[in-house]
Amino acid sequence: MRVLVVTAVTAERDAVTAASGPPPGEVRLPGGTLLHRVKPGNADGPVLDVLAAGVGPAASAAGAATALTAAALTGEPYQLVIASGIAGGFAPRAGLGAVVVSDAIVAPDLGAQSSDGGFLSLSELGFGVIEHRVPEPLARRVAEATGAVRGEVLTVTSATGTAERAAELTARHPDAVAEGMEGFGVAEAAVAHQVPVIELRTVSNAVGPRDRGTWRVGEALAALTGAYRRLHPVLTGDPEVSP
Repeated sequence: MRVLVVTAVTAERDAVTAASGPPPGEVRLPGGTLLHRVKPGNADGPVLDVLAAGVGPAASAAGAATALTAAALTGEPYQLVIASGIAGGFAPRAGLGAVVVSDAIVAPDLGAQSSDGGFLSLSELGFGVIEHRVPEPLARRVAEATGAVRGEVLTVTSATGTAERAAELTARHPDAVAEGMEGFGVAEAAVAHQVPVIELRTVSNAVGPRDRGTWRVGEALAALTGAYRRLHPVLTGDPEVSP
């Protein structure tokens, strides 16, 4: 199975590749895009290409689309795309260090403010979609393997920094478990290539008032490595994950 994993930054990328025994190799793509390829230790294991695409949905969409297109053109397309990294968690559902898996990847900011001070999503405006649902068998198996909390993972363009904003997001998306800044961009690219996509993250901080002193980035990165160690057997020829 060939899997594309898209993170924002190199620390997240390295946390993913650290879960595999063989050291990653480097693969250059058009535009200077650099993949870290982890080959399996056995013939049945998955090949993971891990890309640090940059911060935000635009960078992640561009990077994922480049990698997906290059793979398709070489006749070795991906069977699964995973948006991954660390995230803010919505308490109490996803506390510090928790693993979260998406039932849906949602862009809560895509839309327009209404005249009454409310919010109209892109879907409500009739201009597109704001979420990509994850196939149930895929979400279930990944969550079971990694011990993850399942729910909506939100993609924001400005990280939440106040209790008021956190309350607004949870009011509109009560099933939210975490927020990141790249997942929806990755999902848009994957859906365009008709490849299943899921988001897998670990929680480094609570969504709400911005307090760097409470963040646990190192612990979240270590939890990400642990999650991928547990995930590898699921990616090895599993018919419920491999389409």
